[in-house]
Amino acid sequence: MKAVVQRVSSARVIVADKVAGAIDQGLCILLGVARDDDVETAERLAGKIARLRIFENDAGKFDRSLLDTGCAALVVSQFTLIANTGKGNRPSFTAAAPPEQAEPLYEAFCAALHQLGFPVETGVFGARMQLELVNDGPVTIVLD
Repeated sequence: MKAVVQRVSSARVIVADKVAGAIDQGLCILLGVARDDDVETAERLAGKIARLRIFENDAGKFDRSLLDTGCAALVVSQFTLIANTGKGNRPSFTAAAPPEQAEPLYEAFCAALHQLGFPVETGVFGARMQLELVNDGPVTIVLD
């Protein structure tokens, strides 16, 4: 499982010209699911992201997490994060989980975040989406 985590002042995902999910200040999380991932992997990554200290304290230091701030998360599935670009110019997605495996793990990740006590918005799994966000900082962290 791989996640690109962006601290945002706002973010929204649009599907078929309608807003599917939107947040104000918080984290926008692009999530890729690999073939060898399982529910334990999803829950562990959700916990790590919830505790990731990338929000500033009063002194301007990265010392606060999503749990500390009570901000929201917008989670968007993105299988292209699992791309292998080691050979040639065309990415290979063979390591990405097929939709029937990836969707329940994506949902388990979102549920684990929600169980930690803050709002979770999502895109639509497998849909073509437009993502709009204002990266705050900018702060972007890649986790796998």
